[in-house]
Amino acid sequence: MEPANSQGLPNDVLIVEDDAIIALDFEDRILGFGVKRVRTAGSAARALKLIDDRAPDFALLDVALVSGNSFAVAERLQAMKIPFVFVTGYGRDFGLPAPLKETPMLPKPCRSDALEAALRQRLR
Repeated sequence: MEPANSQGLPNDVLIVEDDAIIALDFEDRILGFGVKRVRTAGSAARALKLIDDRAPDFALLDVALVSGNSFAVAERLQAMKIPFVFVTGYGRDFGLPAPLKETPMLPKPCRSDALEAALRQRLR
């Protein structure tokens, strides 16, 4: 894992989001904060491949994907001790697996200040 940059932000963020418009919005905002690299995946399988290719410093995971959910990605990140947050419109009642119940969540849509704070806080 690369160290955070001088602004306290991760250098490499993985976004797992199946809606291209939402993924682009997150990518634009995260790059606007000063993050150097943002990668996106529209499925859990693609996200796992990207993680295998190069582990991110941080990940933003949509809970419900068209092709299932992002729980396998979250579990891989958790095992690798890579910080991540879930982003969802469903809230905590979505039924997270027990090992993921304490994962921080951002509402969808989320404010830019909340997104930036999540990136900074999870690296501590």
